[in-house]
Amino acid sequence: MKKQGLNFLVLIFLLFLPDFSLFCETITFSADSMSGSSKKDSDSTILTGNASIKTESMDIKADRIELYGKDFRHIKASGNVKGVNTKSKLDFTCSLMTYDRTTKIVVLRNTVHLIDTENSVTADAEQIEYNQDTEIAIMQIAVTLVQKENTCTAAYAIYHKKEQMLNMSGNPQVVQGDDTFRAQEIALNLDTQEITLDGRVQGTVSTEEKEKIEEKETSEKADGEENQENQQKSSETQEETTE
Repeated sequence: MKKQGLNFLVLIFLLFLPDFSLFCETITFSADSMSGSSKKDSDSTILTGNASIKTESMDIKADRIELYGKDFRHIKASGNVKGVNTKSKLDFTCSLMTYDRTTKIVVLRNTVHLIDTENSVTADAEQIEYNQDTEIAIMQIAVTLVQKENTCTAAYAIYHKKEQMLNMSGNPQVVQGDDTFRAQEIALNLDTQEITLDGRVQGTVSTEEKEKIEEKETSEKADGEENQENQQKSSETQEETTE
C-alpha cells in the first residue's frame, strides 16, 4: 500500500469510529505499513517504518507507533522517538514513549532529552513523566537540568514549568557559575535564581568576583582622594601666587 493511500484510509477509519467524537480531536498519521484490529471495547493499529502521528497537541515520529484501547486512547511509540508537545512548547527525544489522550500524561523512557523552548531549559533523565494539564514534569534517574548558569543534578526532580520551580532530592547538586550547593533537598527558583537548601547543607562559594569588585571600589576611592588632594594643592598654589 502506498504511503499517500495509507494516510487517507487511516483518517477515514478514525473519523467513522462510533465514539470518536467524545474526544473532539482530529488525528492524522502515516507510515510505510499498517496493521490493525477492532474489538468491542478495544481497537488497535500498528504503524511501522517512518511512522508519524499528529494530534491537536502532540506531533510524534518513531520507527514504530501503536494506537490502542477504546477509541485509540493510548499511543505508544518506540525506536528513535522524536516529538513536540505543541501546547506546552516542549521538544523531546527518547527510545520509548506512551501517551494517554484522556489524562494528557506522556511518559518518556530511556535516554530522555527534553527541551522547554519557552524557558530555555534542557533536561536529561532515564524517565520523565509530564502532565500537560498541570505542566509538571517528574524526572527520575540520572537527572540533569541546565538553565542559564545553573547545572542541576539529582536522582529525582520535579519541574514545575508554569511556576519555574525545580525541586530535587537524591544527592542533589546545583552548580551556579563558580558556586556549588549540595543538600538532602534543594529547591531552585529558575526565575529569581533563589536557592533553598534543606538537610546536610554543603557548598563552596567563590569570592574571586567579590574581591575584584572590592579592589575596584578601593582603587576608585584612592583615585578620588588623590584627585581631591591634587585639586587642594593646586588651589593653595594659586593662592600663594596671587599673594
